[in-house]
Amino acid sequence: MSLLENWRNLAYGDGLDDKQKKNLWDGYFAIEKGIYEKILSNPQEVVTGTVKELAEKYETDILIMTGFLDGINESLKDYQNPIDTMDEDTQVRIEIDPEKLYYNMVEAKAEWLYGLPQWETLISEERRKELYKEQKASGTIRKPKKVGRNDPCPCGSGLKYKKCCGKNA
Repeated sequence: MSLLENWRNLAYGDGLDDKQKKNLWDGYFAIEKGIYEKILSNPQEVVTGTVKELAEKYETDILIMTGFLDGINESLKDYQNPIDTMDEDTQVRIEIDPEKLYYNMVEAKAEWLYGLPQWETLISEERRKELYKEQKASGTIRKPKKVGRNDPCPCGSGLKYKKCCGKNA
């Protein structure tokens, strides 16, 4: 079984009761926040090493590191780690794309991450607001205004809808 399967079975499986799951996730989020604080403090650094080495570097266990790598994988610059097949000796690379990472944190509703003070020096407040709005708008479904029978036809003919495009409707 791969590290990712082990992590997902632990985090999402039925082996833990609600209290244990809450404790697991609370602990994970605290560790995740600490790792992001370190990464965002030096965003140009490309972090490389085996999964085991990164777990040691960030003072966590291998499964938590696996969960972190799974979460950040979509926010990396032009590269994704082999998450599905990696083991503790797999070489991985963390080179973040700050805007993509911020956007994905907003998408995940991870306010404890996109609200970190490190963002203030990385992305301007104006740009962070734009990214926030872009992400929120991406999930909004807008229904087009319904055309009434006696409304002008949207094709621009000048006729009423019922005499034009709505004739066969």
